[in-house]
Amino acid sequence: MSEFNLVAMGGTFDILHKGHIALLSKAFSISTKVIIGLTSDELAKLKGKKILNSYEKRLKNLENMINTNFSNALYQISKLDNDFGPAVFESEVEALVVSKETENQGAVLNKLRTEKNMIPVKVVVVPMILAKDGNRISTTRIKNSEIDTEGNLSGVD
Repeated sequence: MSEFNLVAMGGTFDILHKGHIALLSKAFSISTKVIIGLTSDELAKLKGKKILNSYEKRLKNLENMINTNFSNALYQISKLDNDFGPAVFESEVEALVVSKETENQGAVLNKLRTEKNMIPVKVVVVPMILAKDGNRISTTRIKNSEIDTEGNLSGVD
């Protein structure tokens, strides 16, 4: 039996990597169902992100990754046009799964939920997954050709 019935998490998921798998793995391991907020192209641009893949492509890639790695998972993907999407207004959401990098989002979400007379969510922090050089795996580092999606250093055999 899962610890939660419904948890939320979110991201841009532009280039899928080991860190994304760790976040999803944690979310699916603690909850019966997961709502995944996928950043819209408009929100990504608003936040200054230079995305390589369109929302439709990122959605397809994310669904393929989930179906490959978590075949029995129960999930819903929602388009995010703001920082929190369904996590703010879905009273059934019990927890927010975040990376160490986005941990502060939990406090912001709980403030918004409290303002709406909703129960705060538990914030579940997933440690950053490190590349072979000891620094975190990130889409930015992959885009900069520093590492690959597994955290291996580029140009190193």
